[in-house]
Parts: sequence; C-alpha cells; structure tokens
Amino acid sequence: MSAGLKVSREDHTAGELRAVASKSRDGDQVRRLLALALVLEGVSRGSAAERNGMDRQTLRDWVHRYNDVGIDGLKSLHSPGRRRFLNEAQMAELLALAVKGPDPEKDKVVRWRCVDLRDEIERRFSVTVHENTVGVWLREMKLTRLQPRPFHPKKDPAAQEAFKKTSAPW
Repeated sequence: MSAGLKVSREDHTAGELRAVASKSRDGDQVRRLLALALVLEGVSRGSAAERNGMDRQTLRDWVHRYNDVGIDGLKSLHSPGRRRFLNEAQMAELLALAVKGPDPEKDKVVRWRCVDLRDEIERRFSVTVHENTVGVWLREMKLTRLQPRPFHPKKDPAAQEAFKKTSAPW
C-alpha cells in the first residue's frame, strides 16, 4: 500500500482553493483545484481523483506541481501556435503590392488573384503557401474581393447620354 498523498504547500486551505476555483475561467484548473481541496480535507487520492475525472497518478502529478509552483502551476499551458511564414515587413510589402495592383506588362496579369499573389510571394520571399492562405492574409489585412465594375475601353459617354430616357417619370 502506498503512503498517503501529501500536500506540503500550506498557503491555502481547502475553502480558499474552492474560492479560487470558483473565480477561474480555466475548466481544467478548476478540476485540479477541487481535487486538491478534497486531498487537503483528507479524502483518499483515488476517491478525489475519481470525483474530478482523473486518474490517481494524474492527481499525484498535479499535487507535486502544486507543491512546487503553487496555484499558477495548475493552469493549462497553451502553445503560442505556429510562427508566421512572413514577418511584419514582408506582410507590409505584400499589402502595398496588393493595393498598388499588378503591372500588366511586367506581371502579365491585369488584376491580382490569390494564385498570382502566391506565385509573387514565392518569387519575392521564397515562401511556398497555398492560395487559400494568401486569401486569409488578405482578409486579415482588411482587403476585400470587391472589384470595380468593368467598363469597355471603347465606350462613348456622349452616346450613353443620348441613349438615356429623357421622359419624365410617371
């Protein structure tokens, strides 16, 4: 039979741990605090772990973490996520490129599509991404897919004015 689980840190009582748990927004931390409160009250490790949806060994690990670090050691750790493909300067350059528009003679396109920008990003920054990623980046930069209404290069404003109805509305 193993020895009882010992909480060596005596900063908080079981009631204080429950009070901290009631104010926490991290569900996992709440479960850990409540399990520790039960252990401080003398409930067996197996029973305290079972009441809070964890294994005995897991509770033992959390008690050791609490003894070493305190209440902050019971918080869930979240990864900051994947690092960005482009840094801030490159994103600013991409924004300027998208706003300026392509040069039809040099870029061989009349408007930027995500596919075209993806190829330009690969050429300029040596970064390969999917065209959907380019679309996400453009939305993050508050750019929309709205295009100006196209017009025919040979349109005649005088002919348009002559064509308009001149009669009074009903």
